[in-house]
Amino acid sequence: MEQASHYVTIVSDSIGDTADAVVQAVIHQFQNQRVTIRRYGNVRSEDELRKLMEETAPLNGFVAYTLVQPELREMIREEAVRLDLRIVDIMGPMMQAFIDTFDDSPQERPGLLHQLDDKYFRRMEAIEFTVACDDGRDLGAMLKADIVLLGMSRTSKTPLSIFLAHRGKKVVNYAVVPEVGPPQELLSLPSNRVIGLTMKPEYMLKIRSERLKMLGLPEGSQYASLERIREETEYAMALYAKLGCPVIDITNKAIEETAGVIMGHISDSPEDELGN
Repeated sequence: MEQASHYVTIVSDSIGDTADAVVQAVIHQFQNQRVTIRRYGNVRSEDELRKLMEETAPLNGFVAYTLVQPELREMIREEAVRLDLRIVDIMGPMMQAFIDTFDDSPQERPGLLHQLDDKYFRRMEAIEFTVACDDGRDLGAMLKADIVLLGMSRTSKTPLSIFLAHRGKKVVNYAVVPEVGPPQELLSLPSNRVIGLTMKPEYMLKIRSERLKMLGLPEGSQYASLERIREETEYAMALYAKLGCPVIDITNKAIEETAGVIMGHISDSPEDELGN
């Protein structure tokens, strides 16, 4: 029997990225949950908010909200009581902590996080750079990158690169293959700008086998053989040792967790100029 879907409705008077990030992080902590996210941004009127709450009430779920305008915050609480609907205030407790601890008052202006300031433009530049340099398309870009990710096929290099780019880092990712020697650009980089990714061979075997099935290719390919994966792993580890770079085992790690470890390595470097 198919499991019924649960609903999380995100309501924000800005674009809703903050609530969405929190909800997504929580979803990853649960297994076998079919969760549908309904996201409503730029909610600025009481009538609009009331209508959204009434539409949400019959669903199997709750509302997560980031509202900074006092009248909307009050209304969503009233509507939650009236409709017997659970709500989660994402920003409220943090705002209250600032008020109580620092004796300060919030500006109560939606969207301040996304104002087009210098950090925003630098982040957009990092994303464009990273997309253009995906999978080693531009080896010369390694010299301009904040981070160079190395790893075998299926070590999450691309999603990691994009995640880090959203943190303002210019990233180049490069596939490590025994038959292809490291480019000169890589050998000339300081080790604190290079990160080596690895994974337990048995876990890699499952991922590559699933990849072949998805592509409709035969399962007996050398690409998904344990012998080949161990050969690639040995080569990669020898290269990382030669470069003297940090190595991260991403087995069973979420993208966010791996990115956090990488940011920790980079932030320890004196060359971390973005200050993110």
